[in-house]
Amino acid sequence: MDKIKRFIDIQVPVTTCTLRCHYCYITQHKLFSAKVPKLKYSAEQIGKALSKERLGGVAHLNICGNGETLLPPEMTDIVRVLLEQGHYIMIVNNGTITQRFKEMMEQYPPELKKRLGFKFSFHYLELKKKNLMDRFFDNIRLVRDNGCSFSLEMTPSDELIPHIEDIKKICKEQVGALCHVTVARDENVPGFVILSKLSREEYQRIWGQFNSPLFDFKMSIFNQKRNEFCYSGLWGGILDLGTGVLRACDCTFNRQNILDDPTKPIDLKPKGHCNKAHCHNGHAWLGLGMIPELSTPFYAEMRDRVDKNGNHWLVPEMREFLSQKLADNNDLISDKVKNRLYHQTYLDDKLWNLRAKLGKIYYSIKK
Repeated sequence: MDKIKRFIDIQVPVTTCTLRCHYCYITQHKLFSAKVPKLKYSAEQIGKALSKERLGGVAHLNICGNGETLLPPEMTDIVRVLLEQGHYIMIVNNGTITQRFKEMMEQYPPELKKRLGFKFSFHYLELKKKNLMDRFFDNIRLVRDNGCSFSLEMTPSDELIPHIEDIKKICKEQVGALCHVTVARDENVPGFVILSKLSREEYQRIWGQFNSPLFDFKMSIFNQKRNEFCYSGLWGGILDLGTGVLRACDCTFNRQNILDDPTKPIDLKPKGHCNKAHCHNGHAWLGLGMIPELSTPFYAEMRDRVDKNGNHWLVPEMREFLSQKLADNNDLISDKVKNRLYHQTYLDDKLWNLRAKLGKIYYSIKK
């Protein structure tokens, strides 16, 4: 079994989509662009930059666009070179870009497909509105029948509540089990607020009926400040595929370009101190073990299901790989070094915030 050494969340700079879901943060902020960008870096360059040797071992790569991830045609080649490096990949997508699924299933050999999975976002109302429901589930069957892993998840919204029974019925008929459920934030309200008019208790009661470990864990950590030492930055980070910039996580300001020169070593430093009130995408970061002492479900548990025929959504190779913690295969830092790094990043955050405030004052005066 391959050992997981890193987790890299890869962001694809696409801000257009085939759907217009009202709960999407791109929709909330009116960030949609009609253009599909031409990516700056070639697939070959990206593959070299994210080699197993350069990352220090096999990584789990989560690939997600701001809009629809699979719209850029380069994605077929990019995903392939990363699989050829030995990594395990999950691609967030809305299940409508049939051409991209066909390309991958036709061009990738079976040994690569075992390490490839697709997170299908089930946008029920939009799929019905645009008459794309059959295409959506046909594409799930296409990747499943070709030996890839898949996971089906839904963003719960108040508008979906009258349709819950139909959603359950469709999921059971099409994939043999209920979909997972995530948690949506209201991007128009300061802080971390669940996107719902329901009370937290009622929200949890209604959507808890899907018995989704993903939903249960996300609700358990929602709006919870993390004060433990975090290894993000050392054991993984967030990579912008457009700029080539790697950050430790969403709440860090230290950054480096790792795509320009694949021969340079990556400066991996742990974040340590978190300045946010909530761990962004904590189901992944915490589920994979960026905070070793925090007890969490394995990430595989939050993605897998067993269907009515006893088949797993995740193939054995993917399930075993994602049933590990990063601490299993990486060295821990001593308390002495932790304290030094914790105070260093704390001061870095303070200095960055001060510079940001001064910058705002400067530009307001300049205007």
